[in-house]
Amino acid sequence: MIDVFEFIKEKKADFKNNTERYRVMLEPKFKALSEKLNGKITNTLNNPWMFNLPSIDRSKIFKKKPTINNEKIKNAYEKIVESIGKEILVGPWETVDQDRINRFADVTGDRQWIHTDLTKAKLESPFKTTIAHGFLTLSLIPKLTEDFDFNTIHPGLKMIVNCGLNQVRFPFPVKSGSKIRGRVKIIDAVPNKNNVELFNEVSIEVEGRKRFGCVAETVLRLYY
Repeated sequence: MIDVFEFIKEKKADFKNNTERYRVMLEPKFKALSEKLNGKITNTLNNPWMFNLPSIDRSKIFKKKPTINNEKIKNAYEKIVESIGKEILVGPWETVDQDRINRFADVTGDRQWIHTDLTKAKLESPFKTTIAHGFLTLSLIPKLTEDFDFNTIHPGLKMIVNCGLNQVRFPFPVKSGSKIRGRVKIIDAVPNKNNVELFNEVSIEVEGRKRFGCVAETVLRLYY
């Protein structure tokens, strides 16, 4: 009987030693594999090509059909849903010249040389010229989208309230003298008691460039 216990004890010790040996051998390999995967994921997410991927249509992901008691809101919401995922506007070109950049710098107090000092920018900036402030490009969204006729999609609309932004990116610098234009796509809508919350993806296209100067998800509240 003693021999059996000794045998089991010995095998348990062997198993523990083998387990520890394999852990020591495999741990560096798993660590290297983990670092490699993390690197690939990071590089993929930082790849400029990713910026031009179409947005996910959130209206079709685990979303129940809402119950709407207000007839006006119901009709407006159903009409908006028909346009989700569609580009509803490509605006006219607008030039971002140095005078506009300088005036924005004066108003905001952001006079960093990459925006305002053309001589230094030519010598030291990787862009070889001055560039517009990211927030200047963002602030031009109302101007770049003003040609959109809301009544084509939102008949009976009485008032629009700007609720803000969910996210903003500046994938590519807008150089002084560039032409830009706004492109708008409806990506989601949420009906409320007396309004519809509208989520638009506004992309600021830079003439002659594949990457956008700005991509922003705007949130508007529409009252009917």
